[in-house]
Amino acid sequence: MNDTPTMIAARIHAHGGPDVLTLDRVTVPEPGPGQIRVRVVAAALNNTDLWTREGAYGVDGENGTPSGWTGPIDFPRVPGGDVAGFVDAVGDSVDASMTGARVVLDPATYDAPGDDALPVRILGSEYDGGYAPFVVVPATHAHRVDDSPLDDAQLAALPIAYGTAMGMIERAGLGRGDLAVVTGASGGVGLALVQLAVARGAEVIAVCSRAKAADVRAAGASHVVDRSSDAWSEVGRIAPDGVTAVLDVVAGSNIRSGLPHLRTGARWVVAGALGGHEIDIDVRTLYLGNISLIGSTMHTRAHFRALMDLARRGAVRPLIAQTFALSEVHRAQEELASRRHVGKLVLLPEHGA
Repeated sequence: MNDTPTMIAARIHAHGGPDVLTLDRVTVPEPGPGQIRVRVVAAALNNTDLWTREGAYGVDGENGTPSGWTGPIDFPRVPGGDVAGFVDAVGDSVDASMTGARVVLDPATYDAPGDDALPVRILGSEYDGGYAPFVVVPATHAHRVDDSPLDDAQLAALPIAYGTAMGMIERAGLGRGDLAVVTGASGGVGLALVQLAVARGAEVIAVCSRAKAADVRAAGASHVVDRSSDAWSEVGRIAPDGVTAVLDVVAGSNIRSGLPHLRTGARWVVAGALGGHEIDIDVRTLYLGNISLIGSTMHTRAHFRALMDLARRGAVRPLIAQTFALSEVHRAQEELASRRHVGKLVLLPEHGA
């Protein structure tokens, strides 16, 4: 008789459409030395889940071969970079007192030791993630949030979207007195940017669709500009002296249109290319205005610790649009791709299945 414990996990078996994602019965993973096993209570969805499944990153050479976040990945793969849960078991050399701790997982593996190292692998792409009742990760990825007033879904919403937003805000040096434009403000990262920027004391001009303006304003934006209009002309009307920062997930022609509306010494941080990945700008605008154009991918260890401090205090509260059982993963990803929602979508894995 085989008494090996099993679980139902969602896994992708190749790059492709929804059909490559299946619900499979697999063995519950065991933690090795330096690792912990986490009982997943909530796993938020991100665009990275869709793009990893589709192979849309395409970084493997000029031929655009489908790939994961940083290159080819091993199949099958359990997606899901956003995990909140409880430490269920610990491996050798891990403090046993961690067992039972309420944790949020840092999804990044970094390229070096130290606070400022950069992410090179992420949970759910380069190694198995949170679309499952249990996940095994290095113990150093776990951040305790035992007393946080946030609920499980809100905690799970933080790592990738809010981690990416925190990285952008830190790299922009955003603080009290700044007037910042947030593009794509109704998306997962965009809404996080609005909330975190306001928490820093900045004033926010948010750009989003008219239909989602009320939700974005409720998140703290002082002004909301309709993206379908001549958005930058409206920004110019609101801020005739220019803005001090732009937190941008759209890029494309947006950058050329927006640069004339920056004050001298302003910072433009880009962490997405929803509007196109090629730009055409007059570089004199940059150097004559002492403008900083900064690329930002996710967060550093220091950024993530700062985010977890906010989580412990409940200083930022993610908006949850909808929750789904893990067995509804296809419907959840369909909703994610539709972009109809404002806030985060979260899977709640079933235990004992």
